[in-house]
Amino acid sequence: MRIATWNVNSVNARLPTVLAWMEAAQPDVACFQEIKCVDEKFPREAFESLGYNVEVHGQKTYNGVALLSKHPVSDVRRGLPGHEESGLDGDDDHARYIEALIEAPRPIRVGGLYLPNGNPIGTAKFDYKLRWMERLNAHARDLLALEEAFVLCGDYNVIPEAKDAKTPDAWTGDALFQPESRQAWRSLKWLGLTDAHEAGGEPAGTYTFWDYQAGAWQRDHGIRIDHHLMSPQAADRFRGIETHRDARDMEKPSDHVPVVIEIED
Repeated sequence: MRIATWNVNSVNARLPTVLAWMEAAQPDVACFQEIKCVDEKFPREAFESLGYNVEVHGQKTYNGVALLSKHPVSDVRRGLPGHEESGLDGDDDHARYIEALIEAPRPIRVGGLYLPNGNPIGTAKFDYKLRWMERLNAHARDLLALEEAFVLCGDYNVIPEAKDAKTPDAWTGDALFQPESRQAWRSLKWLGLTDAHEAGGEPAGTYTFWDYQAGAWQRDHGIRIDHHLMSPQAADRFRGIETHRDARDMEKPSDHVPVVIEIED
C-alpha cells in the first residue's frame, strides 16, 4: 500500500497538476493539505473518476484537508480532539485534521494533518501551534493504546534538525525551527513513533518545500517539513519512502512536493 501526503496549496487552482501526479504515481491513499475550499467546492468527481473514495474537511479560502483512498474507509474523524482542554479560548474552527480507517485487506488508520505555521513567534499564533502539537501528542497516545497500525502524515510545519534545511541559519527566527517546535516534534517521536524518512534512509538534503520567492527552487534552498510518523505496527510493515522532488518542476506546481511511503498490505 502506497500512502502519500501532499500540501497541494489550493486543489482547485492546481487541479490539472494534482490529477496528473495522481494518475502517474497511483497512491492507494493520499492526504492533501491546504485544499483551500469548503467541502462542496472540492473537485470530488475528478478524483472519484480515478477510483478514489473521497473524504473532505474543508474551510473557505484557508487550510482544509482531504483524504482519498482506493479502499473503502470507515470511522472518519474531522478535526483534532482536545481543543477544550488546550487552554485556548473559543472554538477551533481551523480545518487541519482528518482521519479514517482504511479498509484494506490489512487495515491501517491514516491521519492527515496540516499543523499550524505559528509565525510570528511571540504571538498567539505561535502559542496556538504549540497547543495544537500538544493535542496531537495526546491523540497519538490514544491511538497507540489501540495497538493498531496507523500513520500520521502531513505538513507538520516543523524542520526537525539543521540538516533538514539547506540554509538553517535563515530559519532561526522562524516558528518552524524554534527549539519549542522541534522539542514538540521529538516528544511525538519519543511516544514510540517512527519517522519514515529516517527509517527509509533518505539522505540529508531531501527537502519537501521550496518557497516561491527569491529563487528558492532554482537555488535548492529547501526544507523538510512534510513527514510520516508511523506506529510500531505500521513501522513493522514499512517497506520504503519516496520524495517526489520532480513534482516541484511541474506546470503550476505547489511549493510542496508529495512524499509517499510503502506499507506491506
